[in-house]
Amino acid sequence: MTLYPGASAVGARLDTRPPFHLEATVRVLQRRPGNLVDVWSDDRYLRVFQTGDDLVLVEVANRGTVDVPDVRWRVREGTVSSATRAALTRTIRDILGLDVDPEPLQRLTEAEPRLRSTALALRGMRPPRFPELFEAFANVIPFQQLSLDAGVIIVGRLVKRFGASLEHEGRRFHAFPTAGVVARGSLESLRACGLSVRKSESLRRIARAIDSGELSEGILSDLGTADGLAMLAALPGIGPWSAGLVLLRGLRRLDVFPAGDVGAERGLRTLLRKSEQAPLTRIVARFGDYRGYLYFCALGGSLIGKGLIHPPRPELVPR
Repeated sequence: MTLYPGASAVGARLDTRPPFHLEATVRVLQRRPGNLVDVWSDDRYLRVFQTGDDLVLVEVANRGTVDVPDVRWRVREGTVSSATRAALTRTIRDILGLDVDPEPLQRLTEAEPRLRSTALALRGMRPPRFPELFEAFANVIPFQQLSLDAGVIIVGRLVKRFGASLEHEGRRFHAFPTAGVVARGSLESLRACGLSVRKSESLRRIARAIDSGELSEGILSDLGTADGLAMLAALPGIGPWSAGLVLLRGLRRLDVFPAGDVGAERGLRTLLRKSEQAPLTRIVARFGDYRGYLYFCALGGSLIGKGLIHPPRPELVPR
């Protein structure tokens, strides 16, 4: 194993405003422990990045606490130049939302009486995002009209079939497939992963649009949320729900709560102790430009119930 010049076992520091809950942030990013790309293991976040033709396994850990974070990252496998190191730092910060101000998120969730206990348990959870636009689409299309667990299995097959991987300490780690690789794949190979004909055609068509530059994060970033939703919903195989999730999980548009997300709505109703028929419109509207954070709270609440997120212990924050 070769680290970048000047690195140590401690790693390079990633400054962020407290509180910061690394475990909660990574868990809502991965959604299920079966996620092959975003790995949570021994209180560390592990992910393989493709830098040109090379693969790099990165580890992120919080050596401090939720309220006094000391977040560090280091290369566990592979070599990187100083330029690549800087690019990886930016990417890691973006994935984990380290530059997102946690104060309004915490204030809004704690202000809701029935959300308060969950908000305290998730204290410091940031809204994560996928590092590439294609990864966002590939983590939405397989889940259409399927359960979360079934979707994760299909994405895992896509990762194994189309993504690169490396071995570290006897364990295999996977990079997410690039748009270019899927764009050149056959519909039969996509269907072999468990996708329907329609989903296979939709995913490959989007991969080709991204690979050619016809569709890009830059194009979407220049659009307001309403126009972005309309543009995405006009793509074959992408409806309002998929468009909302791509903007929320792919571009971190926190003013989007995905329309018709049955799982998120069910989780939110559970947290609020509301019946299945009770409308959520008012509470979602109260969160305004941060309504998308409710999606992550609903997911985080269910993961707490599964024992996958551990609430932070009360701590005194130095003043």
